[in-house]
Amino acid sequence: MKEKGLLIVLSGPSGVGKGTVRKAVFSRPDAQFEYSISATTRSPREGEVDGVDYFFKSKEEFKQMIQDGKLLEYAEYVGNYYGTPLDYVNETLNSGKDVFLEIEVQGAKQVREKIPDGLFIFLMPPSLNELQSRIVGRGTESVELIHNRMEAARREIELMSLYDYIVENDDVEKAVDRINAIVQAEHFRSERIAGKYIKMLEVEK
Repeated sequence: MKEKGLLIVLSGPSGVGKGTVRKAVFSRPDAQFEYSISATTRSPREGEVDGVDYFFKSKEEFKQMIQDGKLLEYAEYVGNYYGTPLDYVNETLNSGKDVFLEIEVQGAKQVREKIPDGLFIFLMPPSLNELQSRIVGRGTESVELIHNRMEAARREIELMSLYDYIVENDDVEKAVDRINAIVQAEHFRSERIAGKYIKMLEVEK
């Protein structure tokens, strides 16, 4: 029987660089993960592609997905919805492949409740000043929205104890190295693989 894949959840405050780090993770030639693309009602940023970066949905379409039970998690964040399509995640994990989710903190809490044996990684900025500089540097948000995002970020950082690991994003490549090391170690955690060897002992009696 094929071993079930590992669900890897990367989360953290808005502006910390989740998308940048996730793309860097997948740019490595040895990347073994399947990326679960999130659905969102926010408008695409420059360079973002529907079906690659996100599934861009209208609010009506998104609410229908909620009603139909098609989402592993969803959250409303600064006026927009974000969510993870459920069927793709289950099918991929059951096929033995690891699934990598890059989601908001509210959504990660829901996933923890539904898939408690997932691997939850919180991406931290080096400082709040650096976080604000990154959000301002996007050039896509108003002063009011920047303020709202910073207030939300403070609340999200307070929830970092709910995660298994905390990785500082002081340098993208270093952050990727840390995440890969965590994932590799997690695959050998005793509670994940002990059952396989107990079955081996039973077979060889």
